[in-house]
Amino acid sequence: MTRPHGPIDNAPRPNGGGVRQGPVLRRKDQLQDTTTDQRLLEGGNGADWVHSDPWRVMRIQSEFVEGFGTLAELGPAISVFGSARTRSDHPMYQAAEELARGLVDRGYAVITGGGPGIMEAANRGASLAGGTSVGLGIELPFEASMNEHVNLGINFRYFFARKVMFLKYAQGFVVMPGGLGTFDELFEAMTLAQTGKVTHFPVVLFGSSYWAGLIEWLRDQVLAEGYISPADLDELVVTDDITEALNLVTRGPLTNGTGESGPRHG
Repeated sequence: MTRPHGPIDNAPRPNGGGVRQGPVLRRKDQLQDTTTDQRLLEGGNGADWVHSDPWRVMRIQSEFVEGFGTLAELGPAISVFGSARTRSDHPMYQAAEELARGLVDRGYAVITGGGPGIMEAANRGASLAGGTSVGLGIELPFEASMNEHVNLGINFRYFFARKVMFLKYAQGFVVMPGGLGTFDELFEAMTLAQTGKVTHFPVVLFGSSYWAGLIEWLRDQVLAEGYISPADLDELVVTDDITEALNLVTRGPLTNGTGESGPRHG
């Protein structure tokens, strides 16, 4: 599969790699043209949606049940986001791996989207450090499989169910250079903090040269024109230093995600 800027790095491989749809793996002539999310969001044909959409609720419910059940005893964790297109010889790949090792050393599990690039690097670092390396995969038309460094993985059909897991089971985010999916997670976390849906949720942006323009725009345009308040940017910090990133994202007490110390319960 190609895009206007060239082939996607993690497109399905000709060596038998397929696409996961929740627990289902499809390859070759079993691949579908659309994703589950796409079919959900498409407009109904007449009144047909009345009969089909309610049944989707059962599948959506099962994703939440599976996610909650699998991650209930995870313990303190940090979600790491970044581009799936980052290559293994890129400095950011190496930084993500080192950062994940540091998180494990401090008693945290590492959660990623389970794919290649930055996600693979963070999962690799966590796994090699002997920690819990979580991958929350998603059904995409161009993603082949979970990376091999995930030791606790869940495949989702629906983005919104997956997003809940990223936020519910993490005490903070480290956001490395990435594209639209990375921006989506970043601004979702900021919105939930702004509206009081989450409290004490540090977000560390790693890579000052990449994020400087965004921070400048938020400060000089969005904040200056009164669309956000200074407090909305308080927990958003930019750094190039791995130790500083670790200190910032783990500065609160180790909790179970509900504000109570100790292991997490469902």
